[in-house]
Amino acid sequence: MKLTTSNRRRWRGAVGCLILLLCYAASLDVVKAASWNGIEPFKTRRTDVLKILGKPVGESSAGALRFNVAGGAVVVSFVDEKFVTAKRLRPEVVGTVLEIVLQHERSSDTPESMSLLKNRDFVRDDNQNASIFRNLKEGIAYTFFDGKLRTTRFTFSETQLGHARRSGSLR
Repeated sequence: MKLTTSNRRRWRGAVGCLILLLCYAASLDVVKAASWNGIEPFKTRRTDVLKILGKPVGESSAGALRFNVAGGAVVVSFVDEKFVTAKRLRPEVVGTVLEIVLQHERSSDTPESMSLLKNRDFVRDDNQNASIFRNLKEGIAYTFFDGKLRTTRFTFSETQLGHARRSGSLR
């Protein structure tokens, strides 16, 4: 196909629009955190958790809710005043989800099957018969005992923590 002057202008215009679109997308301040089942740290409130998961099977003295789900159990803990003060967060974060912990009863997942061994986003810590893979950027951690997945933790990401600070804006 021969490029005529008219076709060159179209291509330049299309490429220029694409570059502008990419620059705009890169400039957006996106807060990404790990979420589970529509529950996201620093965003989802207790009432929303109850709507999503139903009636809890238990509640700790600190207010963490425990639910039975297919394949194990889930513990959802919430941000309290003490945490807000310690981390210098905005007061409206109180009452939102702090962490979601999935406890897997019979998971066959391994670090290999989840492609964690070569994933540079995760930091690996080994302790006796346990391995922990953490991704602080996205707020997720996997714990393996004897090579099998036992817990998955979803918590706030580094970026989300920055936005929850008093000087930042919540999104």
